[in-house]
Parts: sequence; C-alpha cells; structure tokens
Amino acid sequence: MSRARTFPHRFRQFAAWALALFASLALGTLAQAQETPDKALYGDQNIAAALFADGAPVAGKEWMLALRFTPKSPEWHGYWKNPGDAGQGMRLTLDLPAGWEAGEPLYPVPRTLTISGLMNHIYEGRYAVLVPVKVPAGADLRQPPPITGHVEYLACTDQICVPQDAVLAARPGGDFLRWRAAVAPLLDAEAHFALGQGNLRLGIPLPAGVGLADPHVFIANERLVQYAAPQTFRRVGDTLVAEIPLAERRAGDPAAVSGILSFGEGAGVRFEAAPGTVPTGGALVAGPVGTAAPPLWTLVLGALLGGLILNIMPCVFPILSLKALSLARAGESEARARAEGLAYTAGVMLACVALGGVMLALRAAGEQVGWAFQLQEPGVVVALLVLAAAITANFAGVFELPSLSVSMGGERTGAFVTGLLAAFVATPCTGPFMAAALGAALLLPVPQALLLFACLGLGLALPFLALGFVPPLRRMLPRPGAWMERFRRIMAIPMGLTALALVWLTAQLGGRSFGLVALVLVAGVVIALAVVGRLQRAGKLAWPAFGLVAAPFLAFALIALPSVYTVKAGGGEASILSPEPFSREALAAARASGKPVFVWFTADWCVTCKVNESVAIERESVRDAFAKAGVVAMVGDWTVRDPEITAFLTEQGAAGVPLYLWYAPGTSAPERLPQVLTPDLLVAQASGNPPPVASAAGSD
Repeated sequence: MSRARTFPHRFRQFAAWALALFASLALGTLAQAQETPDKALYGDQNIAAALFADGAPVAGKEWMLALRFTPKSPEWHGYWKNPGDAGQGMRLTLDLPAGWEAGEPLYPVPRTLTISGLMNHIYEGRYAVLVPVKVPAGADLRQPPPITGHVEYLACTDQICVPQDAVLAARPGGDFLRWRAAVAPLLDAEAHFALGQGNLRLGIPLPAGVGLADPHVFIANERLVQYAAPQTFRRVGDTLVAEIPLAERRAGDPAAVSGILSFGEGAGVRFEAAPGTVPTGGALVAGPVGTAAPPLWTLVLGALLGGLILNIMPCVFPILSLKALSLARAGESEARARAEGLAYTAGVMLACVALGGVMLALRAAGEQVGWAFQLQEPGVVVALLVLAAAITANFAGVFELPSLSVSMGGERTGAFVTGLLAAFVATPCTGPFMAAALGAALLLPVPQALLLFACLGLGLALPFLALGFVPPLRRMLPRPGAWMERFRRIMAIPMGLTALALVWLTAQLGGRSFGLVALVLVAGVVIALAVVGRLQRAGKLAWPAFGLVAAPFLAFALIALPSVYTVKAGGGEASILSPEPFSREALAAARASGKPVFVWFTADWCVTCKVNESVAIERESVRDAFAKAGVVAMVGDWTVRDPEITAFLTEQGAAGVPLYLWYAPGTSAPERLPQVLTPDLLVAQASGNPPPVASAAGSD
C-alpha cells in the first residue's frame, strides 16, 4: 500500500503537473517551428527513442516500423496517445518517399496513474509503438530509401516532467514478435456508444467467458470523459456495457469513439464504436456500488437511523460522558431542558454539515478524502488531544470554566459546545444504515449531500432532543443533586482514557518523537490549568496566568512538531493473518489466483475497527480457517490519508471505515460483510457456510 503524501510531497506533485503543462506547450511550439529538424532540441536522455524496421519493405504490402522507448531508470514513464488529465502524447513525423503512407500508430495497453485526483495514461518500463506503413504497388525497391523522422514526447516521474525529442533513422532488428503481441488487437465486431444522463455508455462485443480481473476503458477521444471518475461495467449476454461520466466541459459530441478496453494485467483489446443502441441492465461486473442511487427519502432515513445508531457504536463511547452530565441536568426545568436540547442539536448538526461541506469542497478541489478526514491530520489530532486533556482536568475539578463548561454550566452555550465536540469526535466511523447515505452523498448534488449530513447530525442528537421535549423521558432521569459532582469526577476517567488513546494515535500518525512533543504540550496546558484552578479557588484573576504559563509550551510545540513529524509507513500493525497491504494490483492478482480474498479497511483512530479486529479478526480460529481454505487476507490502513484507498472506498459506495469485503472465487463483485463483526463470522465465511449478509450493492 502506498504511503500517505506529506504536504511537501503533494506540493511537488502539483509542481510536476504544472511542468507537464509547460512541457506540452513547449513541444507544441517546437512542432510548429520545426517540421523535420536536423538534430534533437531536447534530447532523449531520460527515455531513449529508437526506430526499427521489420525486414525490408515489399511493394504493395504493409511494412511495419516500431518506435522503442527505453527509460533510463524505473521512475520515468511515457504516455499513451491520449495522456489523460495532464501530459503529452507522442508527436511523430516520418520522412517517407512519395506515395508511401504511414498509418495510425498502434499502442500496447497503457496503465493508469492517479495523483491528487488527476489520472494519466502511462507506460512504465520499456515499450514499443508500432507504425504501419503502406508501400505502393509500383514502388521501386531496388535501392530501398532510408527512412528518417523526428519524434517529440514527454518523460515524467511523479515529481517532474521533461520534454524529449529524437531524430530517427530506421534500422533493421528489434523484437517484433513480442511488440506485436503487446499491441492491443482490434475487435472484429463494431462497438456502439450512446450519450445521456451525464454518461458515455459503450456496448463492446465481448464473449461472456472472457475474464475481467480489473477492467478499465481508455478513451482515445480527448476531453470527452472524466478520466479519474469510477467506471461501471455490466454484462448483457456477450456484450460488455461500460458507463463513464462525461467531462463537464467536453469538446462536443463525437461522431465516433475509440479506445482500449483493458482486462487488467496488461491484456486488452482495441475498439471502435459508432453511435447506436447500447443494452441496459445486466449483471454488475465492476464499478462503484450504488450507481443507480436509491430514492432521496431512503437516504434521508438511512442518515437519520445511522446517526441514531451511532450513539451506541464503540467509536462514540468515550464521548458519551460529555452527554451524560448534560442529560442529568436537563431535568431541572422544562424551559431549560428544551433550550439545552435545541442548543445541543444545533451544535451536532452544525458540526456534521461543516465537516461534510469541507469534505465535499476538498474532493471538488481534487483531494482524495473521505469521512473522518479530520482525524487523518496530525495537527487536528494534537488539538483534540489538548482539548481532551483540558476536559479531563475540568471534570476532575482542577479548574472551572463556567461560561463554556460542557459539564456543569448548564447554559445553552455549554450544550452547543458539547454538540460540536460530540459530532466532531463521534463521527469518524460509519455505522449501519449510515454508509449508504454517506456514500451517496459523495455523488449527489451539493444541496442534497448537505441535507444528508444534516440528517446524520439530527439522528445523532435525537436522544438528547427527545429528553428536552418529552417530559416523561426526563422524569426517568435521577434528580439533580450532590451526586452530580461525584459523577462528574468519575467521568474524568473515560475522558482521561480518551486522552490516552489520542496520545497513542498521535504517535501512530507522526512517530514517537511527534507524540512525545505533543505530550510536553499537554503537560504545559495542564500545569497552566492547575494554576488557573488555584487562583480561582483563591478568588483571584486567573486566566492571564494561563497565557503566561502555557505560552512557552505552545511556542515549543509549534517549532518542534513539524520538525519531528514522520509519515506513518504503510502496512499497519502486525497481524496473525499476515495480510498483504492493499493495492489494486495486489487485489487483482489475488482474485486471479482463484482463491477466496478477504479485504478489510481500518484506521488507528476508528474504535469500531479496533474492536472488530480484537473480537473477530485477530483470532487463531480465523487464522486456521483461512489457512485451510487458502484465503488471501489483505488490509488497507487508512490511518493517514491514502488517495488509492479513498478512491476504492468511494467506488464501493463507502465514505469511511470500517469496510469488510469478501471475494469468493469466480465472482465478479464482493460481498460486503457487516460493520460490526461477530466472533465466528469469518470462520463461517471461510468454511463456506456464511450467515446471510448484504451484497456489496446493498446496505450494511
């Protein structure tokens, strides 16, 4: 699995795309200025180019030339004729005798490279582009003419792009048998395409027996489709139907569509599609779950139920102590209970809508983020750690903050702040009913998506809101009294455990040194709060002293934290299942092996994930059952931001973790297992007697 990208690395990636654009313009200028240059302007030192001829030309026959590209090292890659969101395709000029005619270049199957939400169509390692040449029947070949030319192209890494060009002279030799085999063959039956509802729909004739490990359609028409958007594949008899979202600003409606259908692992076919009827329906082969979105009212209901159930999910347990004290005080008066209920609900809903809005804005800007993205940022986790430590100190009676107290103040402001904090910390994990709604929110228009986030917050706040407006429920609560102070002190324990969990998470995200510096900051804040408490009990002005004591620790942290931060390595913690790190290539290879595959997506900040791993995954019985059935285990660690995992989660209709997928041999789509696993579920799954679960196309 790929590592998360640090800010400097992401900056270098954006710089690489800018350099690619500049290099493309430079190549265009060169093409206009020089049609057949005598010598190369840029050189081919990063990816060398050479022209080969397949034997001697024969009059009236097709003669094959080949351009072989050889990178100087593995990090350099070249481009297909449609490079994708950035880059530049090859520009070739051949000096041919009069009457000789060069055909369209023939390419091998490319692969995709996605960085920061931009997809390119590339080749890694050596590759060859074939160029058929039609030799006229009356050609005089007693002295075959020399074939020369000029080629312009880009050589890129993940961080930089360099224009390349070479003056060519054809010479005999080359491995034409292998090069011909690598070129995607042209289907002998015509495909059809249709445009509608924002999608390009392709009907590609392909026998049902052809396996598709990891299908992808590379469209040769530029500016027609969204290259990085998920593609959906269905089978209708011997026709493969592909749906690809159209580009928002496409260059008109095409008269024909051509491209390459990749089967995965370098295999594929070329197709040429004419306008026509494309079948509907069919069995899902691959693509994002829930392409046909359910009605909005069902998503709204799912968000409400998901938020309600989120109150009892393991990832919410630490924050329940914040609600408990406010719930207990809500019975003092009807007006106060209603005011606090509304204020708490407003805080929860505002936090959910704000988090959802920021997530949608980041995705629109090209960032691959998902639900709970805030806990993938080390700085946010450090801030939460300091806040949790301060709340723990407040609960323990170290200091008082009457105007904003989340425990004893009883004011509407306190309830509102409680709601904000509860939603911010309690929404990292997705629960039952919630996953489908959040997955759909990533695809719906912004107003509808924000409605779902608001409904999620309403569901999370419903218990407290009901207590505020239903007197019989409030009468079930114990009467306020001296016990509340003792209860408040007891609640310092779970909040302290939450702070300790955040210390561990901080070290997981940024390394041990990063966690140690964060601990120093927390210690300084707690010392400053203790000084505040002593001054408060003495009746003196307290809060200026907080600034004086805490300021040196804050300054130290601001300087030290960035310098000691290290990116978490992929792979996660050790597991008795010895799983492979997730990647699309590894998943395709595992599925092609014919063995069952179990993939789980987790994160160190997801309490539900960790509970499931302890209860149902990291068990000797599961290990033995997997070994007996030959199950391939694979884990995707989403603790820090990982664009590849985020994109895969989106394709599966999931906005966050946990996510558990089971690929049975010979099936095209996975089963989605429940988000709360039972101890024996995986053992039963491996033995071939699984309990009924929803498919990947269904809900949780």
